[in-house]
Amino acid sequence: MSTEREQLADRIRAVIGDDPNVSERKMFGGIAFMLNGNMLVGPHKDGTLMVRVGPELYDEALSRPGAKEMDFTGKPMKGFVHVHPDKIADDEALRTWIALATQFVGALPPK
Repeated sequence: MSTEREQLADRIRAVIGDDPNVSERKMFGGIAFMLNGNMLVGPHKDGTLMVRVGPELYDEALSRPGAKEMDFTGKPMKGFVHVHPDKIADDEALRTWIALATQFVGALPPK
């Protein structure tokens, strides 16, 4: 039986398609999807989506339904948000969040 994390990872793969600039890397106890070597999005074990939006899009991202600060260590990580699984239940919503992350991460220099 696949986990919520694996199901979300499969959905992310379907949205991203065969983009040669996207790769996967073990990170944060799971996997992260990287764009040109920079962290883009990642699924968590509970089905929550981790999204890197950067400082300029951070407040906008937090104002969206289901988004909250990412705080692995108890301290918020500015520029990263978690999105509740209910708010990415359909592929169009997931695609919107990946597009927002791509807006920031796509402008970063490749690693």
